[in-house]
Amino acid sequence: MGETTDTASTRATMRRHDREIVALALPAFGALVAEPLFVMVDSAIVGHLGTPQLAGLGVAAALLQTGVNVFVFLAYATTAAVARRVGADDLPAAIRQGMDGIWLALLLGLTVIAVVLPAAPALVDLFGASATAAPHAVTYLRVSALGIPAMLVVLAATGVLRGLQDTRTPLYVAVGGFSANAALNVLLVYGFGLGIAGSAWGTVLAQWSMTTVYLCVVVRGARRHGASLRPDAAGIRACAQAGAPLLIRTLSLRAVLMIATAVAARLGDADIAAHQIALTLWSLLAFALDAIAIAGQAIIGRYLGGEDAAGARAACRRMVQWGVVSGVVLGLLVVAARPFFMPLFTSDGAVIAELTPALLVVALTQPLAGAVFVLDGVLMGAGDGPYLAGAMLVTLAVFAPAALLVPTLGGGLTALWWTIAGVMMGVRLVTLWVRARSGRWVVTGAVRD
Repeated sequence: MGETTDTASTRATMRRHDREIVALALPAFGALVAEPLFVMVDSAIVGHLGTPQLAGLGVAAALLQTGVNVFVFLAYATTAAVARRVGADDLPAAIRQGMDGIWLALLLGLTVIAVVLPAAPALVDLFGASATAAPHAVTYLRVSALGIPAMLVVLAATGVLRGLQDTRTPLYVAVGGFSANAALNVLLVYGFGLGIAGSAWGTVLAQWSMTTVYLCVVVRGARRHGASLRPDAAGIRACAQAGAPLLIRTLSLRAVLMIATAVAARLGDADIAAHQIALTLWSLLAFALDAIAIAGQAIIGRYLGGEDAAGARAACRRMVQWGVVSGVVLGLLVVAARPFFMPLFTSDGAVIAELTPALLVVALTQPLAGAVFVLDGVLMGAGDGPYLAGAMLVTLAVFAPAALLVPTLGGGLTALWWTIAGVMMGVRLVTLWVRARSGRWVVTGAVRD
């Protein structure tokens, strides 16, 4: 009878976690998928302008995403901190932390613009773009840089809402932003004949529109709970300090992707164009899997803030299972849909020849990626930033020499993607799994000491 009772209790707990995961992950999935869809729309439209334009977009998009995604801690650290406060039933303090993150995002965005605009040609040259692709890359990068402050504010505001266990509002805003981006791209690129610059302007306008909506939502919530809207120097500084380990982690991850793009650029225009398409799809799949990780950040933070260590451990186990199964499903979808979506990006036979085997590598490694992203999200939700930073530095140290040896040993784009999806993700899985098994990430309380 005891065993039967324990089994029933375990199943009830799993069902409860499943409901929590689905309630947060499904809307988060839609919002996260919309982010790489911005680049996918740009890639699809620009790809039909020509291979040099698509190659230029590949380099510029990698640089732009680096300029934004290194500050993803604005979303992740905020989600964890706000969720802990929610678990401790302190909403005014939770929203106040979120406002500090938004002010920090604006300051960082203005700083990045000041760096990117004059340095755009040098950054493109650093990536080894060809003479035909470089002018397009510089144009796209300079125009798109004007939207960076908006992108960072969107990250911070999204983190506030996720921490408040609200992933629906980010979904609605993301869908609206994606729709505006697609319409503006078609209008500006083809209707007004602005070429690749039109694609960049469409994205900038869409991002600022999203920022306006987010600020209205967050400001209304702050006023409702009596949280101050004024910038607080101490709070902004504390927010930056808390995000520093995640910044190191993200810089290491972006270094991995930048090295991969630099290697692909030196393989030739067809290779970098195919790499851009594969990387765009990989990012789409990563964001889809990250929906479970986002749910993990919010759920784990809330459990730990509410002093429920056992609930946090059980949620972690269940989310890893979800991640692996989701990876299997996504891998199968990539294989099945490959003949249908490749022509949407390019009709160049040389690009398609390089792209086909690289996509098979992406598909085969999705279950591995599912476990990695979920564990990453769990540790972020626990505020375990210092460990994540160290683990990613180890990953970079292993990946860099492996990737740089690809052209030296005569390998092509497929070999490069094995180093990305196999070697890099394999090292990440080992380091994250060791930490999760140790239980050292389980620190309860409204604030992680």
